[in-house]
Amino acid sequence: MIKTIKFATKAAALAVGLSASANVLAADTTLIVGTWLPPTAVQNAVVWPTWAKWVEEATEGRVEVKIEYDVGHPKTYFQLVEDGVIDAGFSYHGYVPGRFKLPIAAEQPGMGVGAEAASVALWNVQQKYFDKANEFEGLELLGMFTHGPGQLMTTSPINSIGELKGKKIRIGGGVQAEIGERMGIAPVAAPATKVYEMMQQGVIDGALLPLGEQKAQRLAEVTNTLNVIPGGMYLGTFSMFINPDFLADLDPKDREAIMSVSGEKLSALAGQAWEQADIDGLAFAREQGVNVIEHDESSAFVQQFNQLAGGMDQVWIDNVSDRDVDAAAALAELRKIAREYEAQKQE
Repeated sequence: MIKTIKFATKAAALAVGLSASANVLAADTTLIVGTWLPPTAVQNAVVWPTWAKWVEEATEGRVEVKIEYDVGHPKTYFQLVEDGVIDAGFSYHGYVPGRFKLPIAAEQPGMGVGAEAASVALWNVQQKYFDKANEFEGLELLGMFTHGPGQLMTTSPINSIGELKGKKIRIGGGVQAEIGERMGIAPVAAPATKVYEMMQQGVIDGALLPLGEQKAQRLAEVTNTLNVIPGGMYLGTFSMFINPDFLADLDPKDREAIMSVSGEKLSALAGQAWEQADIDGLAFAREQGVNVIEHDESSAFVQQFNQLAGGMDQVWIDNVSDRDVDAAAALAELRKIAREYEAQKQE
């Protein structure tokens, strides 16, 4: 049984600035983490700073973590870390179609849990089922996570799934591509950091994104309507990774220390932080006057979406048939772990 892991993420992030300067002065090695998101994004405001504090404490100050911004397009971060341009980073699997097919299991509609539970489940299923497929060859995984449930945000009112046909909707890759095709939208691929400008200028009619982006990217300023359905339309999967050569060059005790504060612990932290970002994002959207439509399971909108999403599990299973894993069993266990974890959180 996996126990839920709880972190006071906001307090931890604030504590980073108070960490002992002696640790920094004593550092033998600087670990460069690259990011494409702004400093205000939860990954940079909470996740990386908290992990940095854990690393510095675990290595007794011998390893210092430094965040570098705007190193490259998010899809390049896997290669940047593999090539040693930066030591560690994170990225969205959907930005590299075809390479990371297995983690997309966690993106399928119907998970029905928040980001923390999904993140812990994904990490464990990666270790048990997916690792042998070597999709992360050339990288060492530090953790995996999902953002919160992806929802539909549009620049004008949308009252039914059918109204989306032909609309220009931003998608980020992964399972969103399949959802977009089934909706009949005109898909526009773009990173989240470009959505504000594209919505403001009328380049797109809306986007599929988690609610946290309403605040993090200030999309509430350009969003007219939010259609929120239970569990969302999908989840987005990410991995955090480090260069194996960087690890190999460390003293074994420091290498072990870094990995001891990564894995499931880091995955849970990231999931929880992104989950909280959605709560904050929804509140911000309401404050900004966005028309928030919260559908229940019986609503016509949800029924239309559920009908549209039928059979997507099998599409994913068929798509990963070349990976030599028991995909059906992995998907079933992923959902079992996630739902049990979510239930424990509610106790």
